[in-house]
Amino acid sequence: MKKILVINSGSSSLKFQLIDMTNETVLAKGLCDRIGIDNSFLKYTKQGQDPIIINKEMVDHKDAIQTTISALTDEKIGVISDMSEISAVGHRVVHGGEKFHDSVVIDEEVIKAIEECIDLAPLHNPPNIIGIRACQQIMPGTPMVAVFDTAFHQTLPEYAYLYPIPYDIYKKYGVRKYGFHGTSHKYVSERAAVMLKRPLEELRLISCHLGNGASVCAIKYGKSVDTSMGFTPLAGLAMGTRSGSIDPAVVSFLIEKEKMTVEEVNELLNKKSGVLGISGVSSDFRDLEAAADSGNKRAKLAIDIFCYKVKKYIAEYSAVTEGIDAVIFTAGIGENNSRVRRQIVEGLEYLGIKIDYEKNNVRGKEIDISTEDAKVRTLVIPTNEELAIARETMKKLNGK
Repeated sequence: MKKILVINSGSSSLKFQLIDMTNETVLAKGLCDRIGIDNSFLKYTKQGQDPIIINKEMVDHKDAIQTTISALTDEKIGVISDMSEISAVGHRVVHGGEKFHDSVVIDEEVIKAIEECIDLAPLHNPPNIIGIRACQQIMPGTPMVAVFDTAFHQTLPEYAYLYPIPYDIYKKYGVRKYGFHGTSHKYVSERAAVMLKRPLEELRLISCHLGNGASVCAIKYGKSVDTSMGFTPLAGLAMGTRSGSIDPAVVSFLIEKEKMTVEEVNELLNKKSGVLGISGVSSDFRDLEAAADSGNKRAKLAIDIFCYKVKKYIAEYSAVTEGIDAVIFTAGIGENNSRVRRQIVEGLEYLGIKIDYEKNNVRGKEIDISTEDAKVRTLVIPTNEELAIARETMKKLNGK
């Protein structure tokens, strides 16, 4: 039996799932939170049981991995008898730069290359590396695989990923579009092919990963050919707290007029903008809809802006893919918010996109919500990045 431990390390958290790859069953999952902070704890869920909270001091990620292994091998709540039952560890790594076009078995050279991408993802890559190092210390003989958020987008053509700034800046610093959510976009595109009973290599898809972070991806014949996020995850759509793409001169304008520092502008655009900034209410669409329904015009405006931006990208990317076979909605908002899905596709009938409002009234379920006569299928596909990481890890274990 092949059991894969999937690890997603944040700066003060570590999410994990242990997946039995013989039938792709999640045996247990959990979250180590407040690592290095007072009152750290593990929220642990064994398959078929309610979550439990284990209060445990975790000074660093090594402690978190140790706590995770202890829970997984515990006599009462565990799902394996020994750490040796874990065949491999799959690590989510946010940024692989231009170095990685695919997942890769981790060695010192790979870690060095991930470290060289820290400038491109200063908030994400360091904790990803810490998680890898912690696992290596606790599980020294276990194979490890890095699965990159950016790898799927390495098929973008040069004219799509280059910014029209002096070419020397790209060569010197790697300033270009990288795109993110690649693991999710790849997973749902593969599921779409199964649902449509057609080879992925024949399909033109537009994948809308809509959560607190959100991006749209144009997928032509199984390959990413454009995506809305850019050099960083700040570009593209209006998101929960991120502005998405704006006139870059706004940055210098704010620095001059408000006497803001670069760091303050960065904070403003990443954490205080998006639907939160417009509404002044929340970054959570459930709160926004409740406020809009009770007459809050700014909350309604925030939803309208979000839906408008997604609609524009779908239309824009239909030109990039030279036609569409299906539009995919995934992630928290995409999977669960029928009102947002409906608002996004309204007016896109000219592209062949038509949804059945009754079928659309669904949450978190894999379903085709198109009308019978729609020329373009509209699919709701819950994403499963952990399973995608586990599959990639298995592929690398098998030498593929």
